[in-house]
Amino acid sequence: MKNILLLAILVLFASCKNNTDTKDTINYSKESLNVTTSIYPESISKVFEAHGGLDAWNKMQGLVFEIERPEGNEKTTTALKNRRSLIETETFKIGFDGDNVWLKQEDSLAYKGNAKFYYNLMFYFYAMPFILADDGINYKEVEPLVFEGKSYPGIKISYESGIGESSEDEYVLYYDSETNQMTWLSYTVTYFSKEKSKDFRYINYSDWQTIDGLLLPETLTWYHYENNVPTTKKKDMKFTNIKLSTEKPNIDLFKIPEGATLVE
Repeated sequence: MKNILLLAILVLFASCKNNTDTKDTINYSKESLNVTTSIYPESISKVFEAHGGLDAWNKMQGLVFEIERPEGNEKTTTALKNRRSLIETETFKIGFDGDNVWLKQEDSLAYKGNAKFYYNLMFYFYAMPFILADDGINYKEVEPLVFEGKSYPGIKISYESGIGESSEDEYVLYYDSETNQMTWLSYTVTYFSKEKSKDFRYINYSDWQTIDGLLLPETLTWYHYENNVPTTKKKDMKFTNIKLSTEKPNIDLFKIPEGATLVE
């Protein structure tokens, strides 16, 4: 009996010592803590699950896709955990190294847009609905969208102040109540005005493909709109060569190359 009691005391002492040693060796000032400010309501949780689930999405480290353009494909590589990105075409490259947006082009007329506005725009549209699980998002159920006689429940997404380049942006995700799959995205653009807008544009998500167990779009269709509702088809955007990876992209991809200029 004494031997058993002595053994129990020794095990307890060793356990306490190990716990103390672990606590003493962790420097919490250097730890990266995940503080989630978003609360997922049941409605959007069902949408995430219908597309493969957040657990599967969160295992991914990298996403690559190409957009078909008349002048040649546009390839985008994104590091999912820190959102570093690289857009590559035959005539220009746009990158984000974590601090700066940069542009490298064959000549001064190769890229005519606003690189700081564009560098992650297509990624955000493509990574729906999972991108709407980011921290700093508020959710609110809104009136459904009725299109061609069918009703789609809506979830309005807004951002806390200081989140992203345009925290005044608002989105409404509309989903199919039977499948819980995302069907429409309504969104405002406030990057240039820096003020909230009441002008909602529309993208239809109806062409899905399964990549590594996740349901991702193959085609996005922009619609004309009147009085903040979609009317007729405007244009399609086709995505090809989709690749997801559980490995981090090479950080050198996103570094500012020689001959590039920083975008203010």
